[in-house]
Amino acid sequence: MLLVIDVGNTRIKAAVFEGNTLLETLFFSNVDFQKNSKTILDSYPKVTDMIVASVGNRDKDDFLALNAKINVHFVTHETLFPFQNLYETPHTLGIDRMVLAAGAVLQFPKQNRLVIDAGTCITYDFVDNEDRYLGGAIALGIRLRYESLHHYTANLPLLAVENVPSNEQQDLIGNSTQQSIHSGVINGVVFEIEGFINEYRKKYPQFIIILTGGDSEFLAKRLKNTIFANSNFLLESLNQIYLYTTKND
Repeated sequence: MLLVIDVGNTRIKAAVFEGNTLLETLFFSNVDFQKNSKTILDSYPKVTDMIVASVGNRDKDDFLALNAKINVHFVTHETLFPFQNLYETPHTLGIDRMVLAAGAVLQFPKQNRLVIDAGTCITYDFVDNEDRYLGGAIALGIRLRYESLHHYTANLPLLAVENVPSNEQQDLIGNSTQQSIHSGVINGVVFEIEGFINEYRKKYPQFIIILTGGDSEFLAKRLKNTIFANSNFLLESLNQIYLYTTKND
């Protein structure tokens, strides 16, 4: 069994896999890592390995402390990835973006792929059908847009996506300050994503769209384009990388 760990900007996401089967997913704060990792390992004594991808500030020693129980593997820029990295500054490319690109290649072979990760930031990553990572874009996520409007203005309130019904389209014309903020943030994100997709389609008529991240389910209901929405795609991609690197060692 394998324990996969994704250390994000705001929380830690974990999952237990047996082969390609996802057994359980867990989400917890950075401060609860030691307690939760012990609980997971106690619940799954057959876990022999852990693979970690981190964009957060968690100290590697916290993971290495578990080495007595399991083998710990870190995903780095030196990890064997199943694509050619054509990023102009490859060592500045986020590990999370590389993991998502790898998962797209391994789960959707011989296709053009656009991976959209809607989390703290919204990232766009494109890998072509020859397994060449071409690059993408980075934009503010939904939560950061709400926070920016509040923190960088004098009178706008701090709102959150939790205040928006998940099954409704956001009105284009807001008839109050709060509704205007929701319209600007939610419609702005939706229009942005749709715009990126449409521009990619001009150059690559055929490609698969993978939407993931914490806001993926919320956004999937609002996007017109046909997408493959999977909030666990990064965790699944970590598992795929482990299987790929084990096979190709």
